[in-house]
Amino acid sequence: MGIAKISGQAKTVLSKIGRQAKIPHGLCAKLTAVVILGLCFIFIWSFYSTTPDNLVSQRDSFSDIAEPSTVKSTYHSKVKSLPNLPQNNGSLPHKVDNQGKKGNKVKVKKGINNGKNETVVKKDELENVEGSERSEDESESESVNEENDVVVDGKEEGLLKSDEDVDLEDGIDVESDENVDEGDDDLESKGKKKGKKKGKKKLGPVFDPKGKYSWKLCNVRSKHNYIPCIDVESGTGKVQRYRHFERSCPKAPPMCLVPLPPDGYGTPMRWPESKGKILYKNVEHPKLGAYIKAENWTLQSEEYLVFPQNQSDVVNGVANYLESIEEMVPDIELGKNVRVVLDIGVTDSNFAATLLDKNVVTLSLGLKDDLVDLAQVAIERGFPAIVSPFSTRRLPFSSATFDAIHCSGCNVHWHTSEGKKLLEINRLLRPGGYFILSAKHHSSEEEEAMSTLIASICWNPLTDKVDESTEVRVKVYQKPESNTIYDLRRKKNPPLCDEKQNPDAAWYIPIGHCLHLVPTAIEQHGTEWPAEWPSRLESYPDWLNDKEKVKADTHHWKSIVEKSYLTGMGVDWKNIRNVMDMKAIYGGFAAALSEQQVWVMNVVPVHAPNTLPYIFERGLFGVYHDWCEPFGTYPRSYDLLHADHLFSRLKNRCDQPVAIVVEMDRILRSGGWVIVRDKVVILDPLEGILRGLNWDIRMTFSQDKEGILVAQKTSWRP
Repeated sequence: MGIAKISGQAKTVLSKIGRQAKIPHGLCAKLTAVVILGLCFIFIWSFYSTTPDNLVSQRDSFSDIAEPSTVKSTYHSKVKSLPNLPQNNGSLPHKVDNQGKKGNKVKVKKGINNGKNETVVKKDELENVEGSERSEDESESESVNEENDVVVDGKEEGLLKSDEDVDLEDGIDVESDENVDEGDDDLESKGKKKGKKKGKKKLGPVFDPKGKYSWKLCNVRSKHNYIPCIDVESGTGKVQRYRHFERSCPKAPPMCLVPLPPDGYGTPMRWPESKGKILYKNVEHPKLGAYIKAENWTLQSEEYLVFPQNQSDVVNGVANYLESIEEMVPDIELGKNVRVVLDIGVTDSNFAATLLDKNVVTLSLGLKDDLVDLAQVAIERGFPAIVSPFSTRRLPFSSATFDAIHCSGCNVHWHTSEGKKLLEINRLLRPGGYFILSAKHHSSEEEEAMSTLIASICWNPLTDKVDESTEVRVKVYQKPESNTIYDLRRKKNPPLCDEKQNPDAAWYIPIGHCLHLVPTAIEQHGTEWPAEWPSRLESYPDWLNDKEKVKADTHHWKSIVEKSYLTGMGVDWKNIRNVMDMKAIYGGFAAALSEQQVWVMNVVPVHAPNTLPYIFERGLFGVYHDWCEPFGTYPRSYDLLHADHLFSRLKNRCDQPVAIVVEMDRILRSGGWVIVRDKVVILDPLEGILRGLNWDIRMTFSQDKEGILVAQKTSWRP
């Protein structure tokens, strides 16, 4: 039966129904008839018509479809010159004068400083505060050197496409002249610039202006010491352990508030008094109480945990221990040649205290596998520390950056798993860097395996000394400074890494069984040893292309800190010791605070240009992190958090940006401060969220679309 015949039958049916519809049965009958006719027509047509094969046939294979090319996320940058900075203030020339300008809003609350009310803002300080908004926002959008445009994020490799640059009117605002791709990064990306035309799309606001939040306490086994992504939340069923072997975050970011310690949280001891004692209830833990009874470097005295100056888990004290190392290895020159040290597995935090007296900053790595929480003790004392498992993935640091790495009784079995952990140490050490290993009671099999492994990676044994009274064996090794020695190995095991592998890729990247080549090209970081401290703080190595921009950034933050942060915010800096820059670029903020009695954790987001190597080059330190996830530290770790355009750079990465505010509440101490600089459309709802958390808003300032918010956390818990 053909289509013409079907059409004729349909017309006949239509005419009959039409004649019947003339009988006054009402409008409903007519509509029903039309619907039935339409369904019948569709059924008859689909039954007799020929169906295209390409719509219903199932493929046996996809061999005829070309595989799409791998998407490689790189950081694109439009190079343009940075205006010269004026000498009279810390703002850039494009700053709009407050006089005669509408739209400037200033709200000031009186800050509490030693029990006295103090007006927090002056006019010239406000100008300086405002001047950094556009300048810092612009500085990141400019070129950050091609050698820094590398990949550090491997968690979402192959799963997500790189984000397009966007302009957002109602939320995150990325200027139209910017061309920085901050999408998820591919492990094998080489950071080459692409000439892709910039696209635009609109996304919703970062924070819902009408959002309402109901807060509750976290109900987890770790209670007041809860570290998401590291602690196992529930002990129900067959789950018996308290810690994850690897970083493992909840499917949804935590939206609960960590409770205070059971006996309350006291105001931390001020620096430098905290070097000698801390409030025990602030770090109290059942296993910690049992641990300190067997140690001589710390003891409990009434409400305090006390750290005698001349006591240490190292016999004869840390001072003698370090002096003996300097005698055995004269070139190590602690405080001059060696400035930044990584201490694997926190045991005695007096090690960091003694090194600090020598102008050496020690970043302690708490492995979080012993339940004693000694890293929390180090943080409470005022020493830098992060918490991270050390198993099969790389640590969150750039390559060739640490001057020395120390392990004293850290219980790491370096020779197991093909020596991958030692290969990770090799990645982190700068060429010519030192690995200091001290331990006792090693079996002959372990010693032999360790010696074989050391020889295979061509480290130079500088000293091997055993203290007969303590049976502690101290070894110091040095990483090669060139690649020629690798060619002399009889067995190429471990092999050299493929040149395409990015040694700086560190976020959720597995440790490979290979040796990265020592950097030799002038555009690579790590080719030369940094200048001595403190000259290295403002040094500009040859591999840093745009030196003038870094100098401008340094001068810029120095003016902002001196003219605003230290005097115009109401912050009592005598109570500030532990500071975090949540979106560091060149470390200019940390450098500006170098003369203050503080340390700064420089956090380089994994989706931002890789500037962490230069931060280490300056004698500072930091980590990679993705702020869509909780940070690796204990609750109540920091006295001040600094977030310069952090939220406006999130784009559409995080499903719940408000979870970042919850994380800020977790890692900030009661009485701690936050300084947030960002777009007004972000700061306005953020202020509402902080008020909902019962934080005190100490100051807000806005001009045009930019603003600053200063808030102080209280001890409120729901």
